[in-house]
Amino acid sequence: MNQTQPETTGIELAVVIPVSNEEAVLTKLFDRLYPVLDGLGTAYEIVFVDAGSRDRSATLLRQQYKLRPDVTRVLLLRGNAGRRAAVMAGVEVSGGDRLVTLDADPRHSPEAIPRLLAELERGHDYVGSFRRRYQDSRWRALVSGAMNRLRERVTRIRMTDPGCLPCAYDRELVDAVRTAGEALTPGLAYVYAADPTEIEVEDTRQATGSSEYPLYESIRPNLDLMTGFSLIPLQLFSLAGIGGSLVAFVLAVLLALRRIVVGPEAEGVFTLFSVLFFLAGMILFGIGLVGEYVRRLCAQSRDRSSFSVREHLRPRPGPAKPEV
Repeated sequence: MNQTQPETTGIELAVVIPVSNEEAVLTKLFDRLYPVLDGLGTAYEIVFVDAGSRDRSATLLRQQYKLRPDVTRVLLLRGNAGRRAAVMAGVEVSGGDRLVTLDADPRHSPEAIPRLLAELERGHDYVGSFRRRYQDSRWRALVSGAMNRLRERVTRIRMTDPGCLPCAYDRELVDAVRTAGEALTPGLAYVYAADPTEIEVEDTRQATGSSEYPLYESIRPNLDLMTGFSLIPLQLFSLAGIGGSLVAFVLAVLLALRRIVVGPEAEGVFTLFSVLFFLAGMILFGIGLVGEYVRRLCAQSRDRSSFSVREHLRPRPGPAKPEV
């Protein structure tokens, strides 16, 4: 991972917002976000990172940059590298003593930013968030909930919603995560933080927009925590493999004895097939599990950036000029 230094000086707060096909909601986000930050009375910059949107998101970001070039930074990436890569691209160029990450989709109100910063003022170095009301599909909520419970049992890391992006970080914590060669995610920040906390945010997703990030983006933080901070998944799989082998051996002995005593019968074929399918499922699950560890090791050993910047619009000092 690149360890570039932030370019901006004199900034106290940086807000990083990944964007992926958010044309329908960007204008509403602009109308709500800038008044909130202007009201804080602190020097800030907003870093919009477009992760290869296929709609007019990049055009809208360029237009907003022209309206507020004093506090707006725009990064346009080559291709869709995912939300985590977009966040890291913004972190790489952001400055300030405090960092806030926020979704472009206004499912979480920008008005929550002062609450996040208030917790930092109380001495916390990481402030996460969790959604008060889910409006995801039943299937998405079921999968996310199951992954959360599994991650808590495996790692003992108790976070309500590691995929919820509205978060606030102290700059020292951000630097510690980057120095360790890790990507800045809520889960990893929670692990590195000395005094973490969480606040509740209301899910106010608009009917006009929906996030373009796939379900895997909400599952991936749990996988990263499990493969990065625990060997229990591999150990459990090894135990399951041993147990499955013993069960298969016992069944094979019983079937052999039955064949000797009772004689051959067609029903035994289906029993063998059931055992075979069970073992095949365990093997496939184990391959996927080991693959997660290998993927993580490869990413760390390559030290390759997961994003490529196509265009970078930097803040310009001086008053903003309204677009004609």
